[in-house]
Amino acid sequence: MSDDNLLQNIAGLRREYIRGGLRRKDLPDDPAVLFNHWIKQAVEAGLPDPTAMTVATVDPRGQPYQRIVLLKHFDGRGMVFFTNMGSRKAKHLESNSRISLHFPWHMLERQVMVLGEVEKLSTLEVVKYFHSRPRDSQIGAWASNQSSRISARGVLEGKFLEIKQKFQHGEIPLPSFWGGYRIKINTFEFWQGGVHRLHDRFIYQCNDDGWQIDRLAP
Repeated sequence: MSDDNLLQNIAGLRREYIRGGLRRKDLPDDPAVLFNHWIKQAVEAGLPDPTAMTVATVDPRGQPYQRIVLLKHFDGRGMVFFTNMGSRKAKHLESNSRISLHFPWHMLERQVMVLGEVEKLSTLEVVKYFHSRPRDSQIGAWASNQSSRISARGVLEGKFLEIKQKFQHGEIPLPSFWGGYRIKINTFEFWQGGVHRLHDRFIYQCNDDGWQIDRLAP
């Protein structure tokens, strides 16, 4: 099929969602229980990058930006990811701590959306994770001034080799510009595909009495 024909037929690309539904009676009171169950199933299903999530932030002009990062930890305190603290997303979060996450588990016909606010991780938490990474990933963190403009890939590769030579012996120190965030979650939305586009959507919103659960129209 030519590119022109493909573009003309995009509107007709669709499939039926048949894997099953999501019913209110089956929902746990705590959304963390359902999220843990779903991400466990995503891992067991062999999905590529099951912990990949779209992270949306907003710049001071109100322009939204999105990018994919990996979820590195989840517990009762929230969700954790790591990044260069000089990156574009970190600068956005410095002025607006609100964040949105999205987990697209297409093969399972599921999506999860998360809303919340970030707080910076402690140095101890960051150091512990940084030194658990593969050595080349640690060097990569030093080599990349994330979101800055570079003239060519060779500049990045040259910096990587320079840093690798510098730290060829001993432990690689934590860069002062590298850190992480914990998202304090106030909203979960779970989406399960359904036949005839009658998808199941449930939103959990945190209030003083716990989690309020509502069904949303698809």
